Amino acid sequence: MVKVVKKKKKKGLGGMSRSSGGSSVETSSLRPKLIEKMPPCINKCPNHNQIREILMTISKAEDYEKTYEQVLEETWHLFLETTPFPSVCGRVCPHPCETECNRVALEGAVGINSLERFIGDFGLEKKLVPKKLTDEKRAEKIAIVGSGPAGMSCAYHLARHGYQVTVFEAFPKAGGMLRYGIPGYRLPWDILDAEINRILDMGVELKLNTMVGKDIPYSDLQEEYKAIFVGLGAHKGLKLRVEGEDAENVFTGTDFLHRVNEGEKVDIGDKVVVIGGGDTAIDAARVALRLGAKATILYRRTKAEMPAIDEEIEGALEENVTIEFLAAPIEIYSSNGKATGMKCQRMELGEPDSSGRRRPVPIDGDTFDLDFSTLIAAISQAPDFTGVEDLIEGRDWIKVDDKFKTKIDGMYSGGDNINLDIAITAIYHGRRAAAAIHESITGEPIPADYGQDMSVIDSKLMYLTYYEQKQRVELNHMSVAERFKDLNLEITGTLAQEDAIGEAKRCMSCGQCFDCGSCWSYCQDNAIIKPLVKGEPYKFKMEFCNGCKKCAEYCPCGYIEMH
Repeated sequence: MVKVVKKKKKKGLGGMSRSSGGSSVETSSLRPKLIEKMPPCINKCPNHNQIREILMTISKAEDYEKTYEQVLEETWHLFLETTPFPSVCGRVCPHPCETECNRVALEGAVGINSLERFIGDFGLEKKLVPKKLTDEKRAEKIAIVGSGPAGMSCAYHLARHGYQVTVFEAFPKAGGMLRYGIPGYRLPWDILDAEINRILDMGVELKLNTMVGKDIPYSDLQEEYKAIFVGLGAHKGLKLRVEGEDAENVFTGTDFLHRVNEGEKVDIGDKVVVIGGGDTAIDAARVALRLGAKATILYRRTKAEMPAIDEEIEGALEENVTIEFLAAPIEIYSSNGKATGMKCQRMELGEPDSSGRRRPVPIDGDTFDLDFSTLIAAISQAPDFTGVEDLIEGRDWIKVDDKFKTKIDGMYSGGDNINLDIAITAIYHGRRAAAAIHESITGEPIPADYGQDMSVIDSKLMYLTYYEQKQRVELNHMSVAERFKDLNLEITGTLAQEDAIGEAKRCMSCGQCFDCGSCWSYCQDNAIIKPLVKGEPYKFKMEFCNGCKKCAEYCPCGYIEMH
């Protein structure tokens, strides 16, 4: 496990002793040591994308005499080492990489997500092709069940190793929850299609409208394929367990979004109520607005506890979605087979529950009524395990080991059928499962995750005064009035190249030398050798070092330690 470096107080420069001739006498027995550390962005990224290297490659382009065209292509390939979906994730990821960015200690996190989007779109525009790890075409055939982010990630990484991969998808189009669970105004389908087609162009076969377990028995796959990866996704919305929810105008959030994204005309009337606080609830409400209804979200906690992406919550509020906080449904009113309204219970927050959030507690006698033309329950979702019931263990979903192996030999799994999580987590599952499948066939060990033995660098261990204040470049958003012209009109723009480069230059290269020369400048004893070739490591002449600690104290990124 990655350990976090604890707070360390910077020591002053006083107490140094100098001889009359200007040469130093020893002030400390400690000596400098170069120790790379894990930046918090990579530590928080579930897929461990090489964020620091990507941003610093752009930032140092001119120093290393490279064109921006060159470095953008290099950084695209760096993303493609871990994920085949930079353009997709640059639009839909809640960017946990930014939450603990050390730049927050200055003026705000680096816009890592917007840069991923820019670099991904650059790759699409230039029609860049992923690099395979071998030109060999292997004889082994691998089956992937489900074409969501987990399945397509697994297929991509296996294709890089030369395997013959076939993806079986139950729906008419590929993409899983990326296609059927996210509205087009957030993730345009041409972007999703382009990144999926790039995987297919690597030789991956796709069989649509084919439900394994129903159209094809799993036993057939086990006979024909060397290994099977199961990535079903979670397309089944959970019900409220409130009487009256079986009415024809009551949908689950996943069912509603699936229907709309399939192109079905859904009659929702003029007043929609959505229950839930996650991304599906926010998406459902904003889609309802685009279909011409007034939308209200009912959430049993406060805004601070909402699991939805902050930007999406703010977007919904900008578009005049009403959010009733601290309220929950307790009864649905029906008339002539249709739900017409419901009784709601006012809540207050009690003690934290197992999720760490404060538990909502009913306020006795405090209820109110809410009428609607359509009710959408977006409280949670689950996979459809039809055909793979043997993989389920007790009340749990599919269980896997640390190599994503299931209890059935030769079968692997990942994504939402293990546990509900974000797309980049599913992408990680697919990547690591692909490595495990490759290991089982060839004996080649699975590469360790980057930074496994590194400590995480904290801003308190950095010399932040070195860095120039630079305000974060935010993405442009379409005006609210323009957003409703088309249901699938993308409302957020991609950074211009100049802005993307400027944002990359805000990266502080936490825990890794970026050739600033501060250590060399502050050393008065010529104990540091500055490399003649930029990018090569600095070296120490320890026989000249007196332990003054200036190199460590003035190292902006915390790369130098005294030992």
